[in-house]
Amino acid sequence: MFKAELLEIVANGGNSGVEFKRDDIRPEQLAKEVVAFANVQGGRVLLGVEDSGEITGLQRAQTQEWVLNVFRDKVHPLIIPFYEEIPIDQARRVGVITISMGVSKPYVVRHNNREEIYVRMGDRSELASREQQLRLFESGGMLHVEALPVAGTSLAALDLDRIDYYLNSIIGDPEMPTSDSQWIDRLLGLGLMAEDGMGNTVCSIAGLVCFGTNPRRFLPQAGLRVMAFSGDDKEYRALLEVALDGPLVGRWQVTESGEKQLVDEGLIEKFATAIEPFVTQESSGIDEHMRREKIWLYPREAIRETVINALAHRDWTRSVDIEVTNYADRLEVISPGKLQNAMTVGKMIAGQRSPRNTLIMEILRDYGYVDSRGMGVRTKIIPLMRQFNHQDPVFDATDDYLKTVLPRKKTDE
Repeated sequence: MFKAELLEIVANGGNSGVEFKRDDIRPEQLAKEVVAFANVQGGRVLLGVEDSGEITGLQRAQTQEWVLNVFRDKVHPLIIPFYEEIPIDQARRVGVITISMGVSKPYVVRHNNREEIYVRMGDRSELASREQQLRLFESGGMLHVEALPVAGTSLAALDLDRIDYYLNSIIGDPEMPTSDSQWIDRLLGLGLMAEDGMGNTVCSIAGLVCFGTNPRRFLPQAGLRVMAFSGDDKEYRALLEVALDGPLVGRWQVTESGEKQLVDEGLIEKFATAIEPFVTQESSGIDEHMRREKIWLYPREAIRETVINALAHRDWTRSVDIEVTNYADRLEVISPGKLQNAMTVGKMIAGQRSPRNTLIMEILRDYGYVDSRGMGVRTKIIPLMRQFNHQDPVFDATDDYLKTVLPRKKTDE
């Protein structure tokens, strides 16, 4: 770093990526800033700069050695920092510690026989909330949120007929459970149930979401919130506003002739039924059977794929609904949570695959709700929208959600 760049950074003040510190702070104070940056997007700690931006310079004789000792003793997992000292004048130097975004989250400060997790919030480093900690564990690959236990549930919260069909007819399990205890053992092994740490065996998030009879009773953010408005924004009166509840997958049975027959809709089928009147319209003409043809305003498969993606990849640490909203000019699907595992919109469009909820994704793939490649954005949503209405879908990713916008087909096309 050159002196001019450093002076410009100091002039801009502390922010989400820059922290000013004197170098006479306690080791755990420096470790706190380092951990907070590593747990979010990375950043720089400038040693020898006051909170006001005044450059007082380094006071320690061996600052680099002290910094490395702090990283070694106080920061876990170990981070190797990039450290440099920038001369301001003959009497003053500023130490610059550059921390990249960590790949082994969460990073913790070890001090007084405790481990504390910090995150960067604006220009401050703060203790991570429980929700933030869960997301850090998940992003670091140390926790699969879909495998967490759901309090208050039991085997009775699951539709065993639905699971029986899945095990027997979908994946070909050669030996089916015949008692509650056998069912519990089998579902624990599959990750559809979990121990809650208090001696109870309960449903996992994946088990409840995929096969629960009423998932929203125990997990309020399960299901879908579906809305429709006649205009291009959320007006006072909605044409449709419903919270859909139910297991993701439908319940099927095999008939005597060997055919597969749907006997109870899953959440995806319920959604298709609810939204269809608002994403189609009747043509003005009558066909040879004296019926009016139904015109779709969006490619049906693109709608289905977008909603399934939201259900498969949503962040279960967020206690808000997936929202599907139809407006006069577009359909919006908002899936809670930041894109997973360093995924970006660009990578998603390019076809990179990085599922957040692997168990849920595999179950949906087993049923045929998603294809084996898991590249629905690139191979289905984008080409279908281009072919159908000559417009690309729009993807808006923030720290709180992924919004997918499907522009509506103009009726005169």
